[in-house]
Amino acid sequence: MRDFELLRFKMVEEQLKTRSIRSKAVLDAMLNVPRHLFVPEDLLDSAYDDCPLPIGLGQTISQPYIVAFMTEQLVAREQLQLAPGMKVLEIGTGSAYQAAILAYLGYEVYTIEFLEELAVRAKKTLASLNFENANVICGNGYLGLPTEAPFDAIIVTAAPTYIPEKLSEQLKDGGKMIIPVGEVHSVQHLKLIIKKGEKIIAQDLLPVRFVPMVQ
Repeated sequence: MRDFELLRFKMVEEQLKTRSIRSKAVLDAMLNVPRHLFVPEDLLDSAYDDCPLPIGLGQTISQPYIVAFMTEQLVAREQLQLAPGMKVLEIGTGSAYQAAILAYLGYEVYTIEFLEELAVRAKKTLASLNFENANVICGNGYLGLPTEAPFDAIIVTAAPTYIPEKLSEQLKDGGKMIIPVGEVHSVQHLKLIIKKGEKIIAQDLLPVRFVPMVQ
């Protein structure tokens, strides 16, 4: 019998705290959201491993550290902290694990998935965990979600080759976006975008590798 609670504890202690994830809120979310429910059954033994995992249809669930790092950049960065109840847009639902982490933190989450099969699966998984504040939409992530804009934050979990203008437009003044940018077979750069009036400020954070963002 797998002890998933112990595996989550070890994930937080050995993969996240040792890599300078410091936000108590983010660590609590990573400790309490059952990651194994978001991976295929044949990969349950690897659910808490320090790596991304395939979830079918050419998509992956991101490495736990990357999920925690991206979340912390939105939640606890300098004066631009998010507070529970704020509205967050995610592009690239995939397994819905990132959406679940954000929902656990109390944000109103809108997450867009291009592949209908994954969107249906994500809705079921989030509903089974009673994350009523996580809303799954099947659609084109490049277009964002203008009917719910503006957003306090946007998190993109697939890599476009450029920063989609419509996503920047849908950020609130003072809002943040974290997004990997680059070609699929080359080094991509995880960028933090801060919107100040009409100005967009971009900062490179990490070299990463994500599946491509499709439309």
